[in-house]
Amino acid sequence: MARYIRHAACFCTLLLVALLVNATRVQVVQARAHGENPANRREAIARYSRERGDILVGGRPVTGSRDTGEQLRYERTYTDGPLYAPVTGFASQEYGTSFLEHTEDSVLSGSDPLLAPFPLWNDFTRRRNPGGNVVTTLNRAAQKAAFHGLGGRKGAVAAVEPATGRVLALASSPSYDPAALSGNDPRVGRAWARLNEDVDRPMLNRAVRQTYPPGSTFKVVTAAAALDAGVIKDVDAPTDSPEPYTLPGTTTSLTNESEGCEDLSLREAFRWSCNTVFAKLGVKVGVGDMTATAHAFGFNDNSLRIPFSVARSTFDPTVDKAQLALSSIGQYNTRATPLQMAMVSAAVANGGQIRTPYLVERTTTDDGDTVATAGSRPVRQAMYPATAARLKELMAQVVTEGTGTNAAIPGAVVGGKTGTAQHGIGNSGIPYAWFVSWAQGERDLEPKVAVAVVVEDASAVRGDITGGGVAAPIARGVMEAVLNSRY
Repeated sequence: MARYIRHAACFCTLLLVALLVNATRVQVVQARAHGENPANRREAIARYSRERGDILVGGRPVTGSRDTGEQLRYERTYTDGPLYAPVTGFASQEYGTSFLEHTEDSVLSGSDPLLAPFPLWNDFTRRRNPGGNVVTTLNRAAQKAAFHGLGGRKGAVAAVEPATGRVLALASSPSYDPAALSGNDPRVGRAWARLNEDVDRPMLNRAVRQTYPPGSTFKVVTAAAALDAGVIKDVDAPTDSPEPYTLPGTTTSLTNESEGCEDLSLREAFRWSCNTVFAKLGVKVGVGDMTATAHAFGFNDNSLRIPFSVARSTFDPTVDKAQLALSSIGQYNTRATPLQMAMVSAAVANGGQIRTPYLVERTTTDDGDTVATAGSRPVRQAMYPATAARLKELMAQVVTEGTGTNAAIPGAVVGGKTGTAQHGIGNSGIPYAWFVSWAQGERDLEPKVAVAVVVEDASAVRGDITGGGVAAPIARGVMEAVLNSRY
């Protein structure tokens, strides 16, 4: 009898060992495969079982969480969704995340190990931390001024603080409400289809993900290259610039929007935005120095993150002389994001130095304890300080008595540059209206804000579309909002 009991005990022991081996195989060896299986809803249920952390602007949340009482319990809500959509992006139970909701997802969802006081214990217990918060650099008043200034027209605004690189405004129009994508009911699918089929592309962040020909605003870069290279030594000396200017190696004549540009000095050509002067100047500087200066400003850089990626602004280094002439006035293959052109203006305002722009000031726990900060930002010298000082003077003159008078702010020093960029087959498209600028309040020791505005569809008579008339008032509103703010 004892022998049968021993046999039964051995058999039960083997079964127990087999059960343990199989449990180890399923829970350890195959854990990743099971976790990533689309049919496994445990991770999704756990992810949405608690409230998501918030994105803050000016110390106040612009996001939230709503208890639906369903299996995927909490879904994302947004305050002033269209206003902040280019920054927050969306957090959808069906379609994932975008922009800050994506790049800061580990903090917002609570999965970042830095949120846990005892991360190893949490790994053992599988306990989830409450979602942390993301504090942005945005200036609430500037963001509102940018978005409402666009007034529903296609376009974008980017504003940065020259001395630090803090992004103060990032607006794109037309926009959308990310809350329409938050849940998982049929309405979300219909909203997703509608937004993706919309020819106006409301989910496109035009401030950082769309590049445009920068037009005459690029003349800031061309002037910097000419001054740095010593091609121009005296900004008041006449230039040898015919009107019209025949592009090198062609019979094509380049003309100006304004009259009297022949042989104008750099100061006056900048003030009245003479194409012929700057096209010839770019050719004289040469493709090597023009490319190097453009690169120093941030063109042709694939690595810019704020923390989400920014489309590459381009200056073609393989052009011939005729193409270089057009590139030097912001046409041909030259393209830039509004954020890039805000960086150009910021470099002028900051003594020739560019601070890498950033959008996240710090991340915190749900209790407000700091988890990580932006830290020091890299500095790049875009031009000599003396060159920046001259350009600062030239940009100020554009606003006081040139093409940018609509950007003037009483009691403040404002510098700017207008641009009207041609595009389309045979330049048949409605021109893009550009304005880049910086502003310094009467009590400020240095410029507080640099802005770039582009309006795609100015909804005006083609001949009346100018950066000074359409884009400059928007920039003025953003600059006033920053100068009047108290941090």
